[in-house]
Amino acid sequence: MTEEQEAELDEQADDVEAEADEDAAEAEGLQDGDFVELEYTAYTADGDQLVDTTDPEVAEEEGVADQNQEFKPRTIVLGESHIFEGVEEAIVGSEAGDTGSVTIDAEDAFGEYDPDNVQTVSAEKIDEDDRYPGANVQVDGQQGYISTIIGGRARVDFNHPLAGEDVEYEFEVLDVVDDREQQAAGLFEMYLGLEPELWIETDEVEEEVPVEPDEDADEDEDAEPEFETEVVEKETLYLEATPQMTMNQQWMMGKQQIGQDIIDQIGVDRVIVQEVIDGMGGMGMPGMMGGMGGGMGGGDIEEALEDADVDADEIVDELEGADE
Repeated sequence: MTEEQEAELDEQADDVEAEADEDAAEAEGLQDGDFVELEYTAYTADGDQLVDTTDPEVAEEEGVADQNQEFKPRTIVLGESHIFEGVEEAIVGSEAGDTGSVTIDAEDAFGEYDPDNVQTVSAEKIDEDDRYPGANVQVDGQQGYISTIIGGRARVDFNHPLAGEDVEYEFEVLDVVDDREQQAAGLFEMYLGLEPELWIETDEVEEEVPVEPDEDADEDEDAEPEFETEVVEKETLYLEATPQMTMNQQWMMGKQQIGQDIIDQIGVDRVIVQEVIDGMGGMGMPGMMGGMGGGMGGGDIEEALEDADVDADEIVDELEGADE
């Protein structure tokens, strides 16, 4: 091997080492799969319209603080599309306490504006209470808003209201969330807009498991599989369902998907939702028999009839006579 060839090999080795060092450097800091507590505010790039915020002061200034949501830092999982991909990419590699800003192109935000998504429809397809410009409506299964309405015809724009707008995010990574109960609470708040009471426990559960066939025994293809009961440990996330959560539309429509996502992200074996019904303080069943249920206090019916000087046999005879 000549000196020139050796020098070339050394140069190639240096390049490989440099690339490895660069990859290692890129892997430092926050990575996909990490839970982070994030504070951010997003406006359209021209600064005219608030898109989203976690800051209560910004919400107050923009007149949206009275909406049915709480403005506070949000917990997300990097790489799970809980926020625009461009924002995630800007956060990857950063550390808790870092701040930044990133502009998301319209195409990657709410899409480019498509004139073909504006259609003229009969006003009869729209509820009378929604027949005004700006109203959000659903027509033939599509969500849109009325741009103009004249007589019996309405011009409905099915583009997203922010279609065609670049969006600028300013963010701060407040903390890395390592506690799994906090992680789960953050995910539920992101999905449902509320943070339920929850906890994680390890339970011993009886479970039917298939019996492994004896290697020395003759295998019968038609034989029914055998099962035995084993006690296994299952890590369970318990969740207390409040009336507010039970009536939450997102929960009613997607509880199975939300539960599975929690299982996958948090690493528990199952989710158990507990519904608590508080007592009514001895009020009884209101409205039952004109209030009679509460007055009787659940006592013996025959005793009540005796107290009322009513002959139960006579009542039975009268009822039988009415049936005849």
